[in-house]
Amino acid sequence: MRESILIHYHEINLKRGNRGWFESRLQQHIQSLLRDLPHDGVARPGGGMEISLSAQSPAAEIKRRLGWVSGIANYAHAWHVPASMDEIRAALAVILDNLRFSSFRIDTRRGNKSFPLNSQQINEELGRFVQERSGAAVRLEHPELTCFVEITGRRAFIYTLKLPGLGGLPPRTGGRVLCLISGGIDSPIAAFRMMRRGGHVHFVHFHSYPQTSMESQDKVRRILQILSRYQLESRLALVPFGGLQREIVAFAPPQLRVLLYRRFMIRVSELIALQQGTPALVTGDSLGQVASQTMENLCAVSAAARLPLFRPLIGHDKEEVIRTARQIGTYEISILPDQDCCTMFVPRHPETMASAAQLENAEVSLDVPRLVQEAAAGTVHETIEPDFRLRPAGSA
Repeated sequence: MRESILIHYHEINLKRGNRGWFESRLQQHIQSLLRDLPHDGVARPGGGMEISLSAQSPAAEIKRRLGWVSGIANYAHAWHVPASMDEIRAALAVILDNLRFSSFRIDTRRGNKSFPLNSQQINEELGRFVQERSGAAVRLEHPELTCFVEITGRRAFIYTLKLPGLGGLPPRTGGRVLCLISGGIDSPIAAFRMMRRGGHVHFVHFHSYPQTSMESQDKVRRILQILSRYQLESRLALVPFGGLQREIVAFAPPQLRVLLYRRFMIRVSELIALQQGTPALVTGDSLGQVASQTMENLCAVSAAARLPLFRPLIGHDKEEVIRTARQIGTYEISILPDQDCCTMFVPRHPETMASAAQLENAEVSLDVPRLVQEAAAGTVHETIEPDFRLRPAGSA
């Protein structure tokens, strides 16, 4: 009896002519994710994926990392034996002797249609065996224990627990996007939503150092160490924004400053995206959450964009975003205090219903191409690797 991690997916199964490509990308990503952990390989035994474990394999750590892989519906630590009823019964006896339960059911999937019994017959025969051995009652609805049996080719897999996966599509199958990221709560979750749909997310962060401290840059790096768990590494562009802000403050109406900051961020991000061959931008905007995110202001800011601008959180409320941030581990970092560039020179009464024409008129006195080029020219590029360590919430 040998051990494996069985991986199941749902959305990939809905693909037709290119299903094999999605499976290959998922397999390659899992192999890269586990490259520093001993195991006996990642295979695709029809309709799913299998990680073969050796005696040295850290099964708990492998399962922990699989929780960061989009494209997986669920996965399970399974034992496998030759596909015969005698072997399955013997394996069940060993597995169940270590468990205590008063009710159970058998759930069989028979991928090998040449097996002499169908799924219902297997359920009935194994159910009698387990009941006689354990004394537990068969309960089809809400049992204490479910014994899953999968017959694939010449092998049978047995397991008792399915772990939920992220769902979505495999990493880096949905194209590249550039996400404008701050040290706050929202934009990391917008990036995570894109990753879960297979997007390969690059990042741009605007800072006002040395007018502000390095805290926002350090926070973003720590956040990206967590987000990189989902795509293995992340490219970060750090853009100096203080000089551009000072010109906006000197020449533009105070109530429009924040919206002008955002329009220039879009323009600089587009220039960086085009240099990287990235065809779309992502922001963490949520409708109505702050003054700059009213419908009118979002439209006025978007008018400065030429590339598609995605807002994955547009219909989310704050509690939904916070819940996801806690789940993936970015929340405790995001709430740490820092000096964000957008907090500089913020007016007491910002405009809530600006128009694109109003902002364009305010930009007449600004040398837009020069300011965009200068900000982009000062950009520093970094590559952020994932941090796989287990750490207490909020620790460094």
